[in-house]
Amino acid sequence: MPAEPSGLTPLTLGLFQGSVYGLLAVGLVLIYKGVRVFNFAQGEFGTVATFVAFGLFQGLGLPYGVAFIGGLVAAVLVGLMMERLVIRPLFDAPRITMLVATVGFALFIIAVTVIVAKPETRAFAPLIEGDLIVFFGAAITPQQFLIVGVLAALAVVLALFFRTNLGLAVLALSQDPLATRIMGISVVNISRLIWAFAALVGGLAGLLLAGVPGNSFSPGFMTSIAIVPAFTGAVLGGMTSLPGAFIGGVLVGIGQALGSFYLGDRMGVPGAGELTVFGLLLLVLLIRPQGLLGTEA
Repeated sequence: MPAEPSGLTPLTLGLFQGSVYGLLAVGLVLIYKGVRVFNFAQGEFGTVATFVAFGLFQGLGLPYGVAFIGGLVAAVLVGLMMERLVIRPLFDAPRITMLVATVGFALFIIAVTVIVAKPETRAFAPLIEGDLIVFFGAAITPQQFLIVGVLAALAVVLALFFRTNLGLAVLALSQDPLATRIMGISVVNISRLIWAFAALVGGLAGLLLAGVPGNSFSPGFMTSIAIVPAFTGAVLGGMTSLPGAFIGGVLVGIGQALGSFYLGDRMGVPGAGELTVFGLLLLVLLIRPQGLLGTEA
């Protein structure tokens, strides 16, 4: 049965949608901490993972779990390819040059996806199926609960990771690449690790979002619908803070849902959700550019 709407409905929907933004924001912050650049191609890791998994599952008839893992592997391979062909040659170049390169890589992936898969809308099966669950007035699918669970698990994994020597090496690379080399730490290996993990997180976000019943995907869908809210969440939380990325992504999702509800549904403002995200981004940059938990943005 459909859920009876309540005052908490937009908050609840925003929480679950914001968890996707939080996953993407974690990848953005991780790369920023490593190489000090905003990766405009972060969303395309999710798009690639979704199309590959869809092709393996629907096209080749492989088991869903195999297709899901295959999509994640494809995302990681694209991330490693980007690191080797685009990022590493520009590592000592001005960061604005590297940023533009990430834009170019994102457009390249979108173009390849359009050529290979055609600009058609598709639907992807959820990882977890089941009946809708009424949660604080909102009808939530099991897949959406899974997204929140993945976000929480990722928070624990990263908190533990940055207590290890490898995690400290990642932080050292972000602070001073030259000193990192002098200490005998392989900058190349650390860079690979950062981009592989960011691509894995991006792929996971795309697969989980596309699998929410009622959602669909097409070439560039993660860039078009999620990269700006994820970036806003990363800035809100602080571009140097991984916990801030989790919190910021969720807050942006809630803000977008509230804007859609009160400005869109109640007042008839077109594009109210997107307008709220852009307004929130501008507000953060003007009032607190370092974000909630970051030291700089």
